[in-house]
Amino acid sequence: MKNMSTYVVIGAVTAFVSFGCGGNSSSNPIEAAKDSNAAKIDSTRDATSKMASVPPSVSQTDQKFAVDAANAGMTEIEAAKTARQNGREADVKEYAAMIIKDHTEVADKLKAIAAKKNLTLPADISRESQEDIAALQKKTGKDFDKAYLKMMVADHKKALILFNDESKNGSDADIRAFADATVHTLQHHLDEAEKCEKMMGKM
Repeated sequence: MKNMSTYVVIGAVTAFVSFGCGGNSSSNPIEAAKDSNAAKIDSTRDATSKMASVPPSVSQTDQKFAVDAANAGMTEIEAAKTARQNGREADVKEYAAMIIKDHTEVADKLKAIAAKKNLTLPADISRESQEDIAALQKKTGKDFDKAYLKMMVADHKKALILFNDESKNGSDADIRAFADATVHTLQHHLDEAEKCEKMMGKM
């Protein structure tokens, strides 16, 4: 794990997916990260000007994308770790290994951008993602493989919507470029998950 700026709070990375939830920010890592970023904007405005109209260096939309993307990626890695343990089929385990490798690389890129932009990323996955992982961990064998692949298909479809939107509409050049460069990886993950899912259906 690379050392990052102290401004970046990060745990293991995916989304790639469950994009945050409501609740008390003190126990919700996603809301805590968003609150931290909002506080930094207010602090920057106070230091630069007393006018509330001073724009932040990174838009709230781009900040939200960074936080949601980090949560999505961390979720993918946690699910993949479970698949390496609970999966039955070799193809599923190989898919999970690819997910861990690719999403870790993506996470490192996002952490570097976050450090550069002074953005806080979530320290852990959202409560919703935690519940999804907990439900997945209760399954084994063929039932696990089917549930895991179903989750991967659904999650990567959501992630592609998130990343495609940022790649087209993001206002920060670095974050927009990151999203655009990651779309191909996400599409590949979706294609492979759907391929494995079809193979499982024939077994």
